[in-house]
Amino acid sequence: MNQAKQGDTVKIHYTGTLDDGTTFDSSEGREPLEFTLGSGQVIAGFDSAVEGMCLGESKQVSIPPAQAYGERSEEMMQEVPREALPDDIEPTEGMPLQAQTPDGQLINLRVAEVNEETLVLDGNHPLAGQNLNFAIELVALA
Repeated sequence: MNQAKQGDTVKIHYTGTLDDGTTFDSSEGREPLEFTLGSGQVIAGFDSAVEGMCLGESKQVSIPPAQAYGERSEEMMQEVPREALPDDIEPTEGMPLQAQTPDGQLINLRVAEVNEETLVLDGNHPLAGQNLNFAIELVALA
C-alpha cells in the first residue's frame, strides 16, 4: 500500500482541538484539505504527522508549539497610542487588526488591551504556545 511521502499531494479530513477539548478548526462539512507534503503549506508538525500515512488511514496526533505556531513571545506585544488607529475604528479587546510594516508587509494583530490613551497589540498567532491535537484521515493520495 502506498504511503504519503514528501512531494505527494494529499487530501485529508481533520479536526483540530486544544488540550481543553475546544475545537479550533475542522474540515467537517467541507472539502478535505489538500496540500503537498514538504511544501510548507501547513505547520511542520502537521506535515510530519501525515507523512507515512496510508490511504484511508486515520490517526490522532498532538503537535507541540515548536512544531506548530511557536511559543508566545512578549516581544510580539506592543503598546501604541490610540490615535494610531483611524478615527472610524473603535477598538475592543480581541478585535483583529492588520498593520503594514515599513517594508510593505501586512501583519495580523489582535487588540489585547484597551486603555484610555493606549492600546496593547498582540502580534502572536492566536494558537501560539498551544499544543494542537488533530484527528486526521488521509482520503486521497497523488
